[in-house]
Amino acid sequence: MTADGSNPLISVQPNALKFVFELEKPSFCDLKVVNNTEHHVAFKVKTTSPKKYFVRPNTGVVQPWDSSVIRVTLQAPREYPPDMQCKDKFLLQSTVVPPNTDVDDLPSDTFNKESTKEIQECKLKVFYVTPSSRGNSEDEGFKSYSDQAPDSNSAVQQLKDERDAAVRQTLQLQQELDFLKRRRHRRNDTGFSLKFALIVGLIGIMVGLLLNFSFSSSLSSPAAVPTVATTTSPVEPSTTEGIETPL
Repeated sequence: MTADGSNPLISVQPNALKFVFELEKPSFCDLKVVNNTEHHVAFKVKTTSPKKYFVRPNTGVVQPWDSSVIRVTLQAPREYPPDMQCKDKFLLQSTVVPPNTDVDDLPSDTFNKESTKEIQECKLKVFYVTPSSRGNSEDEGFKSYSDQAPDSNSAVQQLKDERDAAVRQTLQLQQELDFLKRRRHRRNDTGFSLKFALIVGLIGIMVGLLLNFSFSSSLSSPAAVPTVATTTSPVEPSTTEGIETPL
């Protein structure tokens, strides 16, 4: 409910901004703006210390029953505030705009209180917390935002598990590919050995045939020699008969 008792056009979570305060280090806090109506609602964020904070987007239009996230960044501080107390405040204004209105089409007097439109306002306080006490906050709005951390951690862990599974599957496929390559290489080597053995066998057969043919030729050529010896043997007696033997 708003200050005038009407239903709020938008709701903001969390209901306060909390920043982890560290010197020379920026910090941020996200605000979720939810449109609770069937109308297009424009919003604008204002702060009492515009030089200390960076707001994006500081103006926008939320469609019916939709939501938007606003990131508020605390610039890197140079000194600690007294007692770590912060007096800064934020103001979130909202009003109904015509359908299909773009943020660039908003008139300059959209959030002017002097106009006849209904402009609702939501005030947000700012708190600084030290890094050690970040998890000990008792603010309900901050707790509701911090409760999202386990879900984020589980999502990150799930992504890591999926990545590891993909890596393992890739390694397994690589090993199978290497095995198939080695198996194909061995098959090629076996085929080459068989071809080489066949060629060597054919050469051996041809050499054997040639040797056999040569050996057969060498056996057939000296056969005429005994025939000559047979024909010449009768000549020796006739020669001896013509020789006179001395008494």
